[in-house]
Amino acid sequence: MNKKLLFVTVLVIATCGLIYELIVGALASYLLGDSITQFSTVIGCYLFAMGIGSWLSRFVERGLAQRFVEVELAVALVGGCCAPMLFLTFALTDVFRVMLYGSVLLIGTLVGLEIPLLLRLLKDQLQFKDLVSQVLTFDYLGALAASISFPLLFVPRLGLVRTSLLFGLLNALVGLWSTWLLAPVLAHPGRLRVKAVLLSLFLVGGLVWGDRLSDYSEEHLFSDEVVHATNSPYQRIVLTRGKRGFSLYLNGNLQFVSADEYRYHEALVHPALTRAGKVERVLVLGGGDGLAAREILKYPEVKNLTLVELDPAMTGLASRWAELADLNGHALEDARMHVLNTDAMQFLRERTDSWDVIVVDFPDPNNFALGKLYTTGFYRLLKRRLAPDGVAVIQSTSPLYARRSFWCVNTTLQAAGFWTSPYHALVPSFGEWGYVLVAHEAVSPRRPLVEGLRFLSEDTLDSLFLFPSDMGPLPAEVNRLNNQVLVHYYEEEWRRWN
Repeated sequence: MNKKLLFVTVLVIATCGLIYELIVGALASYLLGDSITQFSTVIGCYLFAMGIGSWLSRFVERGLAQRFVEVELAVALVGGCCAPMLFLTFALTDVFRVMLYGSVLLIGTLVGLEIPLLLRLLKDQLQFKDLVSQVLTFDYLGALAASISFPLLFVPRLGLVRTSLLFGLLNALVGLWSTWLLAPVLAHPGRLRVKAVLLSLFLVGGLVWGDRLSDYSEEHLFSDEVVHATNSPYQRIVLTRGKRGFSLYLNGNLQFVSADEYRYHEALVHPALTRAGKVERVLVLGGGDGLAAREILKYPEVKNLTLVELDPAMTGLASRWAELADLNGHALEDARMHVLNTDAMQFLRERTDSWDVIVVDFPDPNNFALGKLYTTGFYRLLKRRLAPDGVAVIQSTSPLYARRSFWCVNTTLQAAGFWTSPYHALVPSFGEWGYVLVAHEAVSPRRPLVEGLRFLSEDTLDSLFLFPSDMGPLPAEVNRLNNQVLVHYYEEEWRRWN
């Protein structure tokens, strides 16, 4: 046996094992939300299952090399197919959580079997201290390689489905390779090679058809035809087309429907622009679809509009996909527009200038990465960048479906030192939707609405600030970075409606 090549095998095994764990955690977060809960439970179950696998290895008495290769091929099959299988399970059945944790337990158990078997195969080749140190060194190096390459390389370029299949293929090839490395101690290397080759061909076929597998899953996830889908380093972007026009989904969450998005964006933008002292300099945080920018650019007084959107794939789509560019009025091509693809919190920390109007159009706080953008820490940064007579507005989820979440946003803004004025509007695709207008001190309308709006008018604008009893204020904790209570409110409330 070639010891050096077997240590390379350990490196590959460790990389593949952690990749499968990350794939399942990311997929659960994408489909179920609450990334902290999903990753925590997936990692915990995976490590527990590895312990079971290590314990079970004691019962393997004979044919260690044969069992090692068989386990490697089993990991290749189960791990390689985990992402497409889970997507299809979510789309077509009601047993997703059973399959999710079942696959985690199975993969973890098989991976937990591999290293003990390999250690026993090598025990006569090295002293115990050298054996353990070298095997564990390569095991941990593989984990590092996986943790870096997964978010930076594989998911943005291949997506979850093809990443899963690719690493399954890599596992299968390692299994095939191992039949030569361990040939002297294998009873039936030929049979194992045939199995490894057939499995490799199966996974190659999955890679070739990977996009179609994703498309098939998403056709069942979304009620309308999927016309565009892509993965970025930050999210899954899907556009669908149906009777109501086209719709944008980010990580499975609806962002707008073209038939009624004007109601949302007019309500988001115009109450703030009618109350600001000036509207020469405007900042939009989020809003990479360009629809809020379209409304802002209707004001001829606007001289400079800065759009800060983390994901360049989103702003690229907003300017290059013809139907979306037409819908946003080609706002991103306007001479007054400056697009920056960077983190909003980092942007606010680094800048020292101020804006007359700030429009905060982030997705709902359905995970902790987004929840940080609804905390007192973020809002204090926002306050420092708002001009003395400026006005900002924050989209704040539904005051009907997520009532406590909405008022938590308002409470948090007040805790950050803002004067607040909550309001809401009916958007058919979402239902009642909420916003919070903020300023350094109380403001009232200072200029009329621009002409040509489809939803808002001078007669109806004031009615947005009136709340019926079923959407009125509720006590809520302040959302801070160290507790992110808003994410918990949000998950609990929306779970009742989904």
